[in-house]
Amino acid sequence: MSSKKIYVVRHGQTDYNLKGVVQGSGIDAPINDTGRKQANLFYEKNKHLPIDQIYFSGLIRTRQSIEKFLESDVPFTRLPELNEISWGIYEGTPMDEKENQYYIHMLSKWNEGFLDYKIDRGESPQDVAKRLTRAIDIIRSAEGKHILVCMHGRAIRILMCLMLGYELRFMDAFKHQNLCCYELNQLDDGQIRLESYTPSPVG
Repeated sequence: MSSKKIYVVRHGQTDYNLKGVVQGSGIDAPINDTGRKQANLFYEKNKHLPIDQIYFSGLIRTRQSIEKFLESDVPFTRLPELNEISWGIYEGTPMDEKENQYYIHMLSKWNEGFLDYKIDRGESPQDVAKRLTRAIDIIRSAEGKHILVCMHGRAIRILMCLMLGYELRFMDAFKHQNLCCYELNQLDDGQIRLESYTPSPVG
């Protein structure tokens, strides 16, 4: 029997996502028409859930993605600790062949366990894990049985590792799509288990 359900969702599509442009914590882009459609479909599918608390990052795309849930009387909190990783000097850069090669190289370093490796002026997985740990403490101690959390792709992968006890180098085992949803169970003994993964309601 679970003591708490935690629903972790990624924000809806932005034009940066659509165009393949690097978008991290330094890009505060709104969701686009597809993102709004994803948000509406997600709400219609999940509006029956008895959500007790809502948390979202400090970036506008997360708040917009769960806006309809916020129209109720459910308490909500903006947590900048949930922000996406900073991609440093690459933020706002189209992912051409050169940038893609660098990105693949960086992922291989992370997969090898070099988790302090980061782009110039950006964050490493370890950097993100430190601030996400603060957010996790808040979420885990939140009152209520059903908690909704809206955040970002790479940050979700790191958060899943932290909450489920995986080494950070295995973070790419966790998928993410715009408005995908991870359903977690926090058990009475404090353990957290992954219950399900639901992909994007629309591509």
